[in-house]
Amino acid sequence: MIDVTVRDEVALITLARPDKLNALTAGMRKDLAAAVREHGSGTRGIVVTGAGRAFCAGEDLHQAVGRSLVEEVELFHDMTRAVLETRVPVVAAVNGLCVGGAAEWTLCFDARLGTPAAEYFFPENHIGLSVSNAASHLLPRLVGARALRLVLDSTRMNAADALSLGLLDEIVAPEALVETAIARVRRWTEPGTATSVHLALLRPALEEVERAFAAETEAARQVEASGIAQAGMAGFVNRRRP
Repeated sequence: MIDVTVRDEVALITLARPDKLNALTAGMRKDLAAAVREHGSGTRGIVVTGAGRAFCAGEDLHQAVGRSLVEEVELFHDMTRAVLETRVPVVAAVNGLCVGGAAEWTLCFDARLGTPAAEYFFPENHIGLSVSNAASHLLPRLVGARALRLVLDSTRMNAADALSLGLLDEIVAPEALVETAIARVRRWTEPGTATSVHLALLRPALEEVERAFAAETEAARQVEASGIAQAGMAGFVNRRRP
């Protein structure tokens, strides 16, 4: 449930499950990692956005209940790994709510543009889950010591707050969001630029990210073994049943 088109030599990946706020199934996570790897060469860059009113509601917890949390987390890790392995810019065009694993995924992107309707939300702590996507390394890298409180409080941040914290780089009018993101990629990859070299120099080091992955996988194993993860997901699902 993702759509991929190439516009002006830039791959546009759209999360296309608007009736579920683009919540990510296991299959979607595999498809996203594959699409990023496919278009991480041969294009000038990648833009990721969402269909409808949300960027992404994170993991589809309705499908995750009863599944191995460790396997679910490792699928998220591979999405981040795929981005950091590219040699082209990757930009998030955050059109609305950006939650959990999806919010964490964008932390490794080279830029995050949002509309005034964009929101960031890391709800894992109050569901009994642990963070993934190397967020334990990438979130402090962006927002410093405030990362701990953002995770522990599970605060829902509007676009202005996300901008002030550094989670968003710019707020853009909704009608211009995708085109602005594509233009940013094209500007960064004009002939004669050394962008691929600077991506390698300035992105998070893969070895540090892999250490974070390993620690987060172990954390997922611990909350799964304790029972709080499955209880939290089941409670979340039951609260939202009609």
